[in-house]
Amino acid sequence: MRTSSLTTRVAVVTGASRGLGRAIALALAGEGAGVALLARDLARLEAVAAEARQLGVAAEAIACDVTAEDQVAAAADRIQQRFGHVHILVNNAGTNVRKPVTGFTYAEWRQVLDTNLTSAFLMCRALVPLMQGQGYGRVLNLTSIMSHVALPGRAAYAASKAGLLGFTKALALEVAAEGITVNGISPGPVATEMNQPILENPAVHREFTSRIPAGRWGTEEEIAQLAVYLCSAAAGWITGTDVLVDGGWTAQ
Repeated sequence: MRTSSLTTRVAVVTGASRGLGRAIALALAGEGAGVALLARDLARLEAVAAEARQLGVAAEAIACDVTAEDQVAAAADRIQQRFGHVHILVNNAGTNVRKPVTGFTYAEWRQVLDTNLTSAFLMCRALVPLMQGQGYGRVLNLTSIMSHVALPGRAAYAASKAGLLGFTKALALEVAAEGITVNGISPGPVATEMNQPILENPAVHREFTSRIPAGRWGTEEEIAQLAVYLCSAAAGWITGTDVLVDGGWTAQ
């Protein structure tokens, strides 16, 4: 899905030090967008920023816990000082705790909800104002097939992702008239670090794969190229929706 150039755009990507965040950030950079990269692991962020600069774009690595209101505000100030404005925000930061509801601690529940849902609220509240008045903006929230279906042991994750989908739709309605689109991308199983517990268990991995009609897991690049399209001018009439990229999982 190569699209018209994003060379005049500035993109902010959370959870950009690894996995889907890194892949999306580099795909946007490959289309010419300057990138502000947020995560807690500054060393890994700097490595991704170096890769982006090799693609010929400006890149800023910013250590930030996106669940912390003060750190998000500080990151937004730094982004504004460095780039002046923002066109694209990708809320990708996420975590998962796999256990039955009755086994959750309150701290674990809050960790998942704050990382997957509250962080998107904090980032949007801080950065959507930097998109307003330009006639162009793109917010992408990495939802999940767990926004639509569930599995045992995924209560916190499913709750957070279903909430993120609702947030996506509400925000889309609030900013649509300003040329800002807000959409979700719901990946199915993708071989990222978050899914290592599944990938490292042969029996569980086989069971997951057997549930995918396409017969394989998705790749980071497939998700990243969809993100590039949704951030482009070509996708300007797509808003308030969620794109399932799951090899057919949720069609069953």
